[in-house]
Amino acid sequence: MNKKKYMFLIIALLTFGLILAACGGGAADNTAEEPAATEAVEEPAEEPVEEPAEEPAEEPAEEPAEEPAEEPEAEPTEEMMEEEEEMMEFEPMSVAAESCDYGGKIESIVAVDQYTVQFNLCKPDPAFLAKAAFIPFGVQPSEYIEATGGTGELLEAPIGTGPYMVEEWVRGDSIIFTRFEDYWGEPAIAQTAVLRWATEGASRLLELQSGNVHFITNVSPDDFETVEADENLQLLPYDNPNILYLAMTNTFEPFNDPLVRQAVAMGIDRQRIVDNFYPVGSEVASHFTPCSIPNGCQGEEWYEFDAEAARGLLADAGYPDGFESTIFYRDVFRTYLPEPGVVAQEFQTQLAENLNINVDIQVMESGEFIAESTAGNLDGFYLLGWGADYPHVTNFLDFHFSAANPQFGDPHPEIYEVLEEASQIADVDEAAPLYEQANNAIKELVPMVPIAHGAAANAALASLGNAYTPPFGATQFALLDPGDDTLVFMQNAEPISLYCADETDGESLRPCQQVVEPLLKYALDSGDTVPALATECTSNEDATVWTCSLREGVLFHDGSHFDANDVVASWAAGIDAANPFHVGNTGAFEYYSYLWDGLMNLPAEE
Repeated sequence: MNKKKYMFLIIALLTFGLILAACGGGAADNTAEEPAATEAVEEPAEEPVEEPAEEPAEEPAEEPAEEPAEEPEAEPTEEMMEEEEEMMEFEPMSVAAESCDYGGKIESIVAVDQYTVQFNLCKPDPAFLAKAAFIPFGVQPSEYIEATGGTGELLEAPIGTGPYMVEEWVRGDSIIFTRFEDYWGEPAIAQTAVLRWATEGASRLLELQSGNVHFITNVSPDDFETVEADENLQLLPYDNPNILYLAMTNTFEPFNDPLVRQAVAMGIDRQRIVDNFYPVGSEVASHFTPCSIPNGCQGEEWYEFDAEAARGLLADAGYPDGFESTIFYRDVFRTYLPEPGVVAQEFQTQLAENLNINVDIQVMESGEFIAESTAGNLDGFYLLGWGADYPHVTNFLDFHFSAANPQFGDPHPEIYEVLEEASQIADVDEAAPLYEQANNAIKELVPMVPIAHGAAANAALASLGNAYTPPFGATQFALLDPGDDTLVFMQNAEPISLYCADETDGESLRPCQQVVEPLLKYALDSGDTVPALATECTSNEDATVWTCSLREGVLFHDGSHFDANDVVASWAAGIDAANPFHVGNTGAFEYYSYLWDGLMNLPAEE
């Protein structure tokens, strides 16, 4: 109530009292005293005397509006002030191609407002959600990307929004993670997580049996029964679609001749390799993509083993006595390639016996091998493979056989043009004839020889709570319960770097997934996508515009606030070849290039 209202109330009470005194016939001495009381309030009565005529109509309407003003406002915290300041200063970022003529899928990525990002595509992409949940498309602060120049510290110390943050990478030994106390979701169970590695399956198992680690990846095929028989351990089989292939690069002789490649395809006894070196449940590959992936096995099955026919093809190509070459590999145990050294020797033996092709074996350091093979720089055979990142055929075919991928040499338009068309079709049955055509072209042109789809299992201490292995993505350290403050996890090899926008190997992607988060993520028991940094991503009718609503109140490990500009900056560093922070580790940014049909704003070829 204001001063005028208080004055009016006092006058009303005094007037009422005078009326009572006049009518009540009280004692003479009391009556004589009344004027004194009246005089005490009559001086100010002159000013508000008109109030009764004006106030009554206004008073009821004013009361509700003025009451909240009397309540004391909460004192703004420093965090509230920072958020308000950020909102006032927010200037939306965007990245765009000059036009869709460059051939890629992404036309532009725009921060619509602080918590909305829009992806405008040049052509439909029904697999957008599955791709957007993949860890190479994780988000880091725009300021950090700029401060590091897109390389350097960014490769070893990512800043994410995940349940763990990197405390230290001890090269050659371990990576130490510590729990992020301001994580937006459920906090990590263990305060500290330690990632270690060992290339030999026997060494990893010994570490587990000794209780030095809680969890190991890729149990050797010969050790499955040992783990199952040990009451202190638990075997964790998992069904991750995968492929091992024997690759050749067609820009080097004699692999530029398709007859030579077809001869190699017929001259390898793939069943013998699976029977001798893979665990039960593994199978010879009928196609490059496992049949569990829709449309993966459309078209003709691969060549049957026929050494005589293979030698005939070699003779027709001008190599009746065979030739000499090299077989390259990295000494990293993978689901698709258990015990790589002995498998490489098996290929060496078969090539000599069946085709009179004599090869030397060359082991390469993991990072160098990945870089050189995927750049198409290896002039012999090489052993490489793939584990599914998401449950769509584009993850296998579009990555390996796209127009932008040089790993098998010059790409084949007979393959990639069909794949580009097929990738725009959401209906599995409608797309099937195109995938049949693509798979048949792969068989005819033989960029590589698909060998096996491997079965696999991890293992953990029986005492480890919540132990699991997802079919897609990596096990989340934050969910595992070691029963104390420290979790120790052991994988096959040391990561190449922790900037996974520019990495493809699983040993790098696993630690990245503990720290950095994409817009979406995969469900623990399937390839379905669920919200992460985005609460939802929705498309227009033809799947050419995807709008993602971002989660508010999320903090990065450095205390900065997550917003739409961080999404744009993270994607721009990967997809935009002209971006000043498009540097990374190798600079290839293969997932951005191959899964989105090419990088935007590439420099003109000279």
